[in-house]
Amino acid sequence: MQEFSPLDGALLIDKPSGPTSHAVVDAIRRKFGIKKVGHCGTLDPNATGLLIIVLGRGTKLSEKLMGDDKVYEGAIKFGVTTDSYDADGEVLETKTVPPLTLERLNEAAAGFIGDQMQTPPMVSAVKKDGVPLYKLARKGLEVEREPRLVHIYNFRFTNCEPPLGQFRIACTKGTYVRSLTHELGQKLGCGAHLATLRRVTSGKFNLADAAKLDDVLKMTTAELERRVIPFLKLAAA
Repeated sequence: MQEFSPLDGALLIDKPSGPTSHAVVDAIRRKFGIKKVGHCGTLDPNATGLLIIVLGRGTKLSEKLMGDDKVYEGAIKFGVTTDSYDADGEVLETKTVPPLTLERLNEAAAGFIGDQMQTPPMVSAVKKDGVPLYKLARKGLEVEREPRLVHIYNFRFTNCEPPLGQFRIACTKGTYVRSLTHELGQKLGCGAHLATLRRVTSGKFNLADAAKLDDVLKMTTAELERRVIPFLKLAAA
């Protein structure tokens, strides 16, 4: 049987707002001197929560883990539309927010449940001819994007205090919650953008079991090894 090192597996990180998912990978690679490090499912810089980091031979399972369904929690701000569909973008339009209730929001959100074709936003990591869309967007360019089939299992608002609405969504991989937010704002006639987003589950893995990035970067290699989900356990997940 092939032997695995204690650093062949995965690490569950609670990503803070600010760094890119790639920056988290780089920080862990540099700190612990691990040659092969990757992540399973990009989180936007301002998004927080569960980021699965694969280490060593665990990187062979990245495609498998990336394909898992996801659950997010977050807040939507109504009345303000941005070019990136989130709080990092430039404001394009501001409108008066109509009277919103939890019932009204959930009624509108229910219309997004099921299969749908979703076009990735221009400010995204999806590549066009090898170039990430966000790099083209920075140059003021807008190109045609290929719509993707995604599935929304559940989309519910848990609180409504206009102009903010708190929500929870369960969806397939590759779903842009930012795009859903934008479409919901258009549907309600006032516009909207994603104010905050936190990934709470990915497949069988839960944010409650993740370690904060700052804490991980203070660990010794021996301490890190105790946090790693072993390759064989990961393969069976």
